[in-house]
Amino acid sequence: MKAPTAKDAAVSSAVSTINDVARLAGVSIKTVSRVMNDEPNVREETRTKVKEAAARLHYRPNLLARSLAGSRSFLIGLLYDNPSSSYVIDLQQGVIERCRQSGYHVLSEPQDSLAPDIGRAIASLLATIRLDGVVLTPPLCDMAVVLDAVEAAGVPYVRVSPSLFPGRSALVEMDDVQAAYEMTKFLLAHGHTDIGFVRGHPEHGSSHRRYDGFAKAMHEAGIEPPSHRIAQGYNSFASGLEAARALFRDPGDLPAAIFASNDEMAFGVMAYAQQTGARVPDQVSVVGFDDTPGSVIVWPHLTTIRQPVTDLAYAAADMLLSRTAPEENAPNFSDMRRELPFELVERESAKAV
Repeated sequence: MKAPTAKDAAVSSAVSTINDVARLAGVSIKTVSRVMNDEPNVREETRTKVKEAAARLHYRPNLLARSLAGSRSFLIGLLYDNPSSSYVIDLQQGVIERCRQSGYHVLSEPQDSLAPDIGRAIASLLATIRLDGVVLTPPLCDMAVVLDAVEAAGVPYVRVSPSLFPGRSALVEMDDVQAAYEMTKFLLAHGHTDIGFVRGHPEHGSSHRRYDGFAKAMHEAGIEPPSHRIAQGYNSFASGLEAARALFRDPGDLPAAIFASNDEMAFGVMAYAQQTGARVPDQVSVVGFDDTPGSVIVWPHLTTIRQPVTDLAYAAADMLLSRTAPEENAPNFSDMRRELPFELVERESAKAV
């Protein structure tokens, strides 16, 4: 491509148009459109020329114009209802990162999963804003009324870590059961047999899977956890405090270790232990699940399961963008499934006895 001229510089100093890019690259407007929309069947040499011209002119496609010119809106919806801000931030990061690579934007919408009209609310959203796909997260991804609303709108969707309706949609997940099983085995291997467990929000399928993994490891060790060692939480710091209050009811009978099924609740347990003078990990080991940023801010640093939330969200967006590509009809899209790995991260909040 020829070097940019003074005329090119003058154009780039104003608002560049698709005509300017086509003129500088020496191609048609239609070719520029195809390159900017990541459409197939464009020679790599031509694609490079167009992208170089767009970069020199600081050209950014007009989202509304792109939408009006074709059948796509270039918008992906992320719908969530989760009390953990770090979880939501990680979700958004993954979806946004993947969408930016293809010139898409993200509509991030919190929803109240307990609202009696949740199905109608989502149907109204999808009728108001045209989306090329939707990423559904727990607990929305396990609610039939939500799935019905999305399917009725004819919008492709991918679910993140669902528990119900297998085969109903494309999905991405990690093995919560195995992860909780391995964390429990880790505690058992460190000599802990008296282990308390803080269950997650009952509306989230992952909460039940994590308890199942815990129970499986305990049963294999020949241990039946007594009911007073199991506390109900709701995935929040406050509920972790309340769960710890129940588990620490008798100061003379503290569990040797506590496995909280998410980090926010583990932080609550650690805070309550500090309030009551129980030393972590000298008197009680505490472990969590998720590996949120706070796990290396609290002291002692939290032993936890690293859940690849950002990667899960990235994969979900990637599946949607593959589905919405013009050349991809994907008749078996609902059968698509990806499983991502987890990692047990050992830090200072748990020690051997």
